[in-house]
Amino acid sequence: MQRSVFLKLFAMMFLEFFIWGAWLPLIFGYLPSLGFTPQQQSLILNTFPVAAILAMFFGNQFADRNFAAEKFLAISHLIGGLSILALAWVHDFWTFFALMLIHCVVYVPTISITNSIAFAAMKDAQREFGIVRMGGTIGWIAAAWPPVFLLVDWAKVRESNPKTTVDWLGAVFGSPLTGTAMQDATAQTYIVAGIASLVLAAFSLTLPHTPAKPAKDSSEGLAWLESMKLLAHPFVLVLWIVTLIDSFVHNCFFNWTGRFLPTVGIPGNWVTPVMSIGQIAEILTMAVLGACLKRLGWRWTMVIGILGHAARFAVFAYFGDESFKWLIVTVNILHGVCYAFFFATVYIFVDEHFPKDARTSAQGLFNLMILGIGALVANFACPPLFDALTEVVTSTTVKGSKETNEVQTLKANLPPANGTYQLPFGKRSIDKIPGDATAAQLQAILESVDGIGAGNVKVTGGSLPKDTLSIEFVGALANREVDQIENGRVHFRELFQIPCFAALIAAMALAFFFHPPKIGTSVEVAAPTAH
Repeated sequence: MQRSVFLKLFAMMFLEFFIWGAWLPLIFGYLPSLGFTPQQQSLILNTFPVAAILAMFFGNQFADRNFAAEKFLAISHLIGGLSILALAWVHDFWTFFALMLIHCVVYVPTISITNSIAFAAMKDAQREFGIVRMGGTIGWIAAAWPPVFLLVDWAKVRESNPKTTVDWLGAVFGSPLTGTAMQDATAQTYIVAGIASLVLAAFSLTLPHTPAKPAKDSSEGLAWLESMKLLAHPFVLVLWIVTLIDSFVHNCFFNWTGRFLPTVGIPGNWVTPVMSIGQIAEILTMAVLGACLKRLGWRWTMVIGILGHAARFAVFAYFGDESFKWLIVTVNILHGVCYAFFFATVYIFVDEHFPKDARTSAQGLFNLMILGIGALVANFACPPLFDALTEVVTSTTVKGSKETNEVQTLKANLPPANGTYQLPFGKRSIDKIPGDATAAQLQAILESVDGIGAGNVKVTGGSLPKDTLSIEFVGALANREVDQIENGRVHFRELFQIPCFAALIAAMALAFFFHPPKIGTSVEVAAPTAH
């Protein structure tokens, strides 16, 4: 492959996955901050897998049969870039849902399209694809780092009055935004994603020309139908089902990890960099993927990739407290093994063994599981599983006497929690008290509530969720009944056991029932003849 072509393909992969990585890790915490219900959150999250399913029957059909791939890429990213850019200023559900749906419908097919453009320009896919795809890995990593600076409490940095560059960096890294300020700043990630998408739209026009491949006869008119026939081969069907399970496990990581890491002491602005450690490891893993494939073969390479998921979730489940923070951070290295040894291997396997005239749709067949049905199952299952394994913790309440008008005091030892606290006050519930609020922040929230006001409440103590906050109501407010403070404590051990065991089942299925052709043979899978 020419150096200039390689650099273009590398840059294409960089931008392609930078877009996705810019918004995905933080959206699971951002949607609740907009006040969307769990059902509304699931609908928004599932626009991506639904788009992957539509891509199987529409987007990839265009690329295979009717459209030059690089032009399709340019148009898709122009539309997708404008739609996700607008999300930074949208706060109502239906507009957010519609714009995210538009973005995903045009973005998801481009994942297969970029693979097709790359494979078409390669002479040796096993040797070259891993290096080109590494650009996507680096792009995802690059997208993870802007939040370190976007989600910083700059007022706190200025108050610290750093004297040197080292002091300034220390203040920046140690001053993450919290609460509503953190949630509001997260909207900037959609601006970053939108700009990157528009850049890729223009850059796509410089990529190697990859023409459409018109069907030779009417029986080939539906490329997706031709690729579906390949499932009649047992080893293809087994891999397809295992891919569904592994995709579900993979998406559990994104659904839950962003909310798990703060409970073990990871600051909010460091969540995405920690989650990107796996992509850093992926660079090395992709570089040696070709050698591993030739030494281990298809089956055992993919089994190792799946077992990486099981090991990571086992650490999350059984070592999920702050004393093991170093282990929780380090184990994310396995994410690179999980992706390269399974998903990237699947793409290479498809390119080697599927019919040449329908390879884009064959890639789409597995993307249907990787990005579609597997993610759909996870996004429908993960929110209710999270809620089912969240224990509502209620504090003890001390009420003052209405007759003597004593000051009533409410003290609570609040355990580590996810989400927000609630303070029922009289007949009203004061919602969205940040789970990491300080005494001063909580006092300001209470004083802003109608019926309380400044001077009628005093909050003392450290900060949630580690310290006890003492809330004292004075004067006439002593006659109000303050029933309880409650919050959610997530049983992460039970939660993470689910994808851990699912990964073990998938690995065993692949080990015992997947028997593909050997690497290096000229075998090409053909659709079986009907009888």
